[in-house]
Amino acid sequence: MKRLSSLVLLVAVLLPALLTTACSTASSHSLQMASASDLPMKMQNAPTRVREAYQFALANPEAVKNVPCYCGCGGIGHTSNFACYYNEAKKTFDDHALGCSLCVDITQDVMTLMRDGKSPPDIRNAIVSTYSQFGPPNQ
Repeated sequence: MKRLSSLVLLVAVLLPALLTTACSTASSHSLQMASASDLPMKMQNAPTRVREAYQFALANPEAVKNVPCYCGCGGIGHTSNFACYYNEAKKTFDDHALGCSLCVDITQDVMTLMRDGKSPPDIRNAIVSTYSQFGPPNQ
């Protein structure tokens, strides 16, 4: 009887772990992220989603240059989602995305799609499809 209860306990402990491993076949790609210490203090102190968007944009400029922004920032000279985070002409961070959830949402979607292994054209198409309802693109 003691042996049977030990076997039941072992199965009860191992079965969930085995099922979890077997069911998670989707691969997840890791993302390059800049260190938070590379950001100005106001970006370091931003809410997590915003700070992560800045970290991602800094480490992956081409990924966010690949997609437009739809928040209306074209009027202030932004030419891609990247410009919401960094001003290349001045070589300084742009604080626009600190106060714009649409910019951050777009970047977070790019991050998710990259984790899912999507190609740059697929990512761009997904962003255009999702966000074009908010207004004209800035590219």
